[in-house]
Order: sequence, then C-alpha cells, then structure tokens
Amino acid sequence: MRKRGPLKGSGGKVRRGLAGKGATPPAEARHWYKDKARAERLAREERSGGASPSPRPAPRQRRSEDSPEYIGGRNPVLEALQAGVPASALYVATRMEADDRVRSSLRVAAETGLAVLEVSRDKLDRLTEGAVHQGIALQIPAYDYAHPSELIEIAQDAAEVPLIVALDGVTDPRNLGAIARSATAFGAHGLLVPSRRAAGVTGGAWKTSAGALATMRVARASNLTAALREYRDAGLFVVGLDGGADATDLADVTLLEEPLVIIVGSEGKGLSRLVREQCDAVARIPMQAAAESLNAGVAAGIALYEVARQRRR
Repeated sequence: MRKRGPLKGSGGKVRRGLAGKGATPPAEARHWYKDKARAERLAREERSGGASPSPRPAPRQRRSEDSPEYIGGRNPVLEALQAGVPASALYVATRMEADDRVRSSLRVAAETGLAVLEVSRDKLDRLTEGAVHQGIALQIPAYDYAHPSELIEIAQDAAEVPLIVALDGVTDPRNLGAIARSATAFGAHGLLVPSRRAAGVTGGAWKTSAGALATMRVARASNLTAALREYRDAGLFVVGLDGGADATDLADVTLLEEPLVIIVGSEGKGLSRLVREQCDAVARIPMQAAAESLNAGVAAGIALYEVARQRRR
C-alpha cells in the first residue's frame, strides 16, 4: 500500500482574503433591499384589492360623566325639541334631503335660539357613536341628577301620595327611557338609579323616553340599599318586582295605595340580595309559563298601571 503524503494547504491565502470584510450586513443594509420590499408591498396591495391594510382602530375611550350626550334620528330629535329637552346644539348633515320633521326641528331651533351646525355625516357618525341618526342629531348637556330625598319633596309639593320607581341592576339605557315614559303616564314622582353598574340618563335613554325625561326627575344614589333604607325611615313602603315562587301576585299586594317605592330588577338576575332584604313585600306579575320573564320596561309599566288602578278606587 502506497503511503499517502501530506495535503497541500492554501498557505493562508483564503484567510487573508476574508480579512477586513467584517460581519455580514443585515438585509436592510443591502443595496437590493428597498426594491425587494417595494415589490412585496405592491404584491400585497394587489392581492387585497389595491388598498393598504387599515390600521387597527384605537380603543374607545370611556365617556366622562360630564360629557354631552347626543340624540340621533328625525323623530326622536323633533320629539325632544317639542318636549323642551335642554339642548346645546342641533347638528344637521350637509346636503341632506329635508322632510317635514327636519324642517320642524329647524323651526323649533330657530324659535328657541338653539345653535344649528352643519357637519359631515362622518362627524355625525362619530358624535352618535355609530347610531342611526338619519342626518340629524341633538346635543344635550350631561344630566343633572337629583338627590333621592328630592323625589319625596316633589310628591309633597304636589300634595300627592309618593310613588317612586327604583332600578336595581338595569343596565340598558333604553329600559330606563321606557320606564320614564311609563312613570310619567301613571303619575310617578321620580326614578332612582344607582351611580355604578347601572343605566344612566344617556342619549339612548332620552331617545326612548320620547321627551318624558324632560319632566320626570331622576335621582342617583351611591348606595341603593342605603337610599331605600332612608325611604323606609321617611314612611315609604318598598315593593320589589320578582318572579320567584315566594312572591305575591301584584294585584294582591295591600301596600300599593300607600307611599310607595317600586323596585324593578334586571331581566336576567332580578333583585339583588341586599335590595330584596329592604323590601316590605315582593310581588310577581302573573303570566303564562312559556314566558320566563318580562322586559324591565314592560314589568315597570304593568306594575305602575296596577298602582294607578288601585289608587283610583
């Protein structure tokens, strides 16, 4: 077997050839990078229909309690203006085809000296937070809530038996507006709502109330249970609406002709435990078994009708 001799090397020529070139540059530092990135961007736009991907929308900021509210829609705006809802400005979309409702709204605004501003539909969308506005919106200032004791004073000034509606866990402003309409129709003296985790007097509530909130006072309590306790100390009875088996039929409750607070719970959970403990009676509205519960606004309307019926006897 022939013995293999030593291998020939480069003599350091390769090592010397690499000397001084430094580290490999990143892609963005290479001469072809910009052309390649532009080609990739054009290809993406072509696949997506020629439009650049839209940026991620900024998270919606929580509305401050002192911020104004907006009522959108031709009928709601006209009804609010005719009812004397306190307003700051009337917004009308540019190049909008006006009908009788819009012309009537503009006439009422002119008669009352309300500022009329012509804006784009995009701005109306932003002001009303995407609600259906039909090209017109009414700006109303933040609601001035009453103190719970003021609702009793309203009844005393009218020389009437107090009737107050309290809302426990009702979070939909439309239910608040509907209850305000029923409360106005059946002679209640005010609404009481908690200050946290509950619906307030927003644009949605104004819209649903169809102007009823212009005359129906709404009080807000930091602690609903404590406010109910103060009402009881002032001589009012508290009746809660609940569909439980231990509740009494509403028509059989003997307290409806007395100074009264009716509590409407949320549609899903009903009355909370602490609020239920403050009730002098718990009443249910008889209905078919197929219907598990009633909307809070509907339940309040039925209860207020029964109170008005018994008080007229």
